[in-house]
Amino acid sequence: MTVGRVKCLLVLTFSLFSRMIFAQGEPSTQVEPPKSFDADEVIFGHVLDAHEFHFFSFHDGNGKEHQAIVPLPVILYSPQRGFSAFMSSRFEDGVESYKGYSLITVGKLKQLGDKYHIGQIVPVKDDDSIDESVKVYDLSLTRNVVQMIIALALLVWVMVSIAKRYQRGEGVNSAPKGSQSLLEPVIIFIKDEVAKPNLGSRYQKYLPYLLTVFFFILINNLVGLIPGTANVTGNIAFTLILAAISFVVILFSSNKHYWGHIVNPPVPHGIKPILIPVEILGIFTKPFALMIRLFANMIAGHIIIICLVSLIFIFGALNTAIGWGFAPLSVGFVIFIYFIEILVAFLQAYIFANLTAVFIGQAFEGSHDDGHHEDKVIV
Repeated sequence: MTVGRVKCLLVLTFSLFSRMIFAQGEPSTQVEPPKSFDADEVIFGHVLDAHEFHFFSFHDGNGKEHQAIVPLPVILYSPQRGFSAFMSSRFEDGVESYKGYSLITVGKLKQLGDKYHIGQIVPVKDDDSIDESVKVYDLSLTRNVVQMIIALALLVWVMVSIAKRYQRGEGVNSAPKGSQSLLEPVIIFIKDEVAKPNLGSRYQKYLPYLLTVFFFILINNLVGLIPGTANVTGNIAFTLILAAISFVVILFSSNKHYWGHIVNPPVPHGIKPILIPVEILGIFTKPFALMIRLFANMIAGHIIIICLVSLIFIFGALNTAIGWGFAPLSVGFVIFIYFIEILVAFLQAYIFANLTAVFIGQAFEGSHDDGHHEDKVIV
């Protein structure tokens, strides 16, 4: 809770500060800083989805800017123009259009308004104006999609390789080695501290799902901390799908006792008209809480890090000496927040899996006595 409040406070502070630096006001006698550095473009370019992996930019001896990027394929379908496929490098950072399409950048968005969004591909005419008569369906492999595929492949490879080692007898009658010794304590922790306390005797049925959710979120969290990669878990569409899957699992795990407590709660009759809508609303607030909690925590940390780095260039635009003087302090804070984000990566994966187990366990409401009776018989 404290970490979340600190994050929100820092995000608000740096956002207001960057707005004050780059706000357009009345002409003054002071020298305006150069506009070569756009904080909005850097921040939004980092946290939003894109059609390329951007690692860094540099200028050569002639002052020409070069960018280290990995372009991704752009796949478009238009009923008027048909299919189009090309690499995102054709757009040249949104400056040029290609095959009648253009990329919306931060600079273009400020001119076009809120009707469009950053990274959107729009059809254009010969004069580069947007062609409203053409409809486009974007089927491209963006960096979020590519990184999710990489994370999924990494998850399957790690789990299958470890499972094969157990099948060969390694780590069964002896101490686990290598990657087994790294993951086995985590798996046992999820089983003993998440699945069993919340699901009781039915934990084995849901343990594969809880482990999959935990490790999939964890891998995406950790990969997203690598500079130049995508912040997948900071994308609300990603957390929405995860929450929707958990929502389906919760509903299919419910029983008549669970729904009976919702439509006919055991309270006085005068309270039921008030409590029943609240209980029905609670069915949807549970997955909503899963979605917002993961999204907000992961995107906040990335914004804080990029804001701290951006402050070096903001102060440097005001005065070079101030920029160099502030750099060590900014880098120190970045390293500190970075280590916190590593902790948050594990923590948020655990919280999502744990809350999912809690909500599934609540769907067993009314049948807990049977589960406890079975446990007593076993004992």
